[in-house]
Amino acid sequence: MNRSTEHAPDQTLAGALRQLRRDSGSTQEDVAHRAGMTVAALARIERGQANPRWTTVGRIAGALKISLADLIATVEDALV
Repeated sequence: MNRSTEHAPDQTLAGALRQLRRDSGSTQEDVAHRAGMTVAALARIERGQANPRWTTVGRIAGALKISLADLIATVEDALV
């Protein structure tokens, strides 16, 4: 893997987070507030422009009231 793609944001994770948020009926503002982050940061993650740390992904999952396991399953389903 070359360095330019080694740390590229995961578009599948971005799409899964965006879809789960929409499915929950939450706005970016709601989720960002509950996750303790800025709306701009969440928007960058959902657009696949940022590569969040697992702690951030965990906080977003918590804000969406889902487990990390459920989030990972959603990402895996999108890959198949």
